[in-house]
Amino acid sequence: MYKQAICMKNFTSNTQKIGELGEGVACNYLIKHSFLILERNYTKKWGEIDIIAQKGDKRYFIEVKSKNVSKLDVSHVTSRPEEGMHPWKMKRLRRVVETYLISKRLGYVEWQFDLLVVYLDIYNRKARVEVVENVIL
Repeated sequence: MYKQAICMKNFTSNTQKIGELGEGVACNYLIKHSFLILERNYTKKWGEIDIIAQKGDKRYFIEVKSKNVSKLDVSHVTSRPEEGMHPWKMKRLRRVVETYLISKRLGYVEWQFDLLVVYLDIYNRKARVEVVENVIL
C-alpha cells in the first residue's frame, strides 16, 4: 500500500486545498482499484505529474482535476475541470513523463496518461470520480 514517503506541499489558497483534497480522493480511488501509488507530485521545472501509479507492468501518469460542487450535482456545472488541459500543458506533461522514464532508467515500459476528475461535495463529505483514460499527450 502507498506510504507518504515525500514531503507534501504546503497549500494555502482554497483552490490549492481543493486540489490537495481531490488528489487524496484520487489516490484512494486508485488504491481501491488495485493500483500501486509510486509517487505524488513528481515535479520538474517544466511541469508536474500529480500521481504516478502502477498496475501490473504498466505505469500510469495521472493528472487530477478537482471541483467543489454541492450535493455532487454536476449538471449545473458550467466549466468542467478537464477543460484546463490545454495543448501547451499537455506538451509540458509529456516532457515530464519522458523525464521520469529516463531518470528511472526504465527503458521501454508500457505507460498511459489518464485524467481523473474529482467532484467534491465538501459540505457533505462526499466525492465522485470520473476517469478519462488514455489521454494522448
